[in-house]
Amino acid sequence: MTAAARVLVVEDDRVARDLLGEILTADGFDVTSVADGASAIGLLHERGFDLCVTDVRMEGVGGMEVLAAFQEHSPQTPVILITAFGDVAGAMAAIQKGAYDYVSKPFNVEELKVTVGRALERRRLLDENRALKRDLASKYRIENIVGASPAMLEVYKLVARVAPTTATVLVVGESGSGKELVARAIHTHSLRAQTPFVAVNCTALTESLLESELFGHQKGAFTGAVSAKRGLFEEAHGGTLFLDEIADIGPKMQAQLLRAIQEGEIRRVGGTEPIKVDARIVAATNRDLEAEVRAGRFREDLFFRIHVVTLKLPPLRDRQSDVPLLVEHFIAKYATRAGQAQAGIAPEAMTALCRHSWPGNVRELENAIERALTLAEGGVILPSDLPPEITGSTAARPQHLYDDRPTLAELERRYIDLILHEAGGNKKRAAEILGIDRRTLYRSLGRAEAEKEEDE
Repeated sequence: MTAAARVLVVEDDRVARDLLGEILTADGFDVTSVADGASAIGLLHERGFDLCVTDVRMEGVGGMEVLAAFQEHSPQTPVILITAFGDVAGAMAAIQKGAYDYVSKPFNVEELKVTVGRALERRRLLDENRALKRDLASKYRIENIVGASPAMLEVYKLVARVAPTTATVLVVGESGSGKELVARAIHTHSLRAQTPFVAVNCTALTESLLESELFGHQKGAFTGAVSAKRGLFEEAHGGTLFLDEIADIGPKMQAQLLRAIQEGEIRRVGGTEPIKVDARIVAATNRDLEAEVRAGRFREDLFFRIHVVTLKLPPLRDRQSDVPLLVEHFIAKYATRAGQAQAGIAPEAMTALCRHSWPGNVRELENAIERALTLAEGGVILPSDLPPEITGSTAARPQHLYDDRPTLAELERRYIDLILHEAGGNKKRAAEILGIDRRTLYRSLGRAEAEKEEDE
């Protein structure tokens, strides 16, 4: 919580009210003080507070009623109650009804400051947690796995069915097809949605590093282990552990992973004590794991453990009808980031995107759109803004401008043809590149056509 936290002080004793105000203001808080509960409840409806400090016993509307009002209208705001010395029963009853804590009169200044600090820190953590959950729910909800093809509808159905269960899931798909996005959607729609989602790329680490990363290590377990470290299994306790590219782990790690999944416990590197862990496993691979088992590169018993449910993601080339939807999705995403009010794509550019085979799948498409929007003038993507491998412009470019020593007029005509080709046939854009107005371009094109007819 920042130093400008807004604190409401409710106290009918003027001396105590002024003292509380002075203490909290001196600590940098924005303090509002009122002399009765009714005024406090009125302010609650008018403005927001980060913390409320209220006396329990006041004439008319008391502190318990103030607490109830906050519980109903601003439950995220912690309430600290000031009680009479020795009123333990009343204090405990207040906490049972939702108060964050209590301090007794006459209050100790340092104790009050510590209690206020803890309450505001709890409020900050709750706010951050809510914001994170909102972000995850928005970013990873099933609706944002874009696509309306029959193949993707089957993916949606399977995600919806498997998410609420505790089953281990194996997500199979080519690189760039969105395996982690699906894993996060499974977690977000599961009963563990409020718990951690922890991801690890098994390809990115050596076997020894992966062992330490997954299971943690004790102090002194190896050179550089200056302190004990929790592993990702422990970090994911109660939540979901996503093992990306699981086919790349070696035999030793496969055995350790099998034991961790079967027994629900791990041992840190250098440790002897077993540690109980409860992490739902979602694994992913771009390989044929059954073929890996037959070849002796992957343990059969581990394979059976991780593919309780297998979810196959189709490559983008098998769902070409989704390309326009994905294009519009990524244009909206990157236009918003760049602060572009309007962005779009020319029909010729969309046609080129739909014809591409997309070996890099959705990731390649997203990168292409981000690049194109960066290059596009006026926020409209033209074929010339797309990578050459998508438009095929490198192979399809007109003959070299001057291999056969053309005349100046012929050179001009070829150059115009080249720029028109790079602009995807858009004469306005071509004129801008050439540094002439469109009427001049039209005249040049007309003259070129006339010269072609004469040549024939």
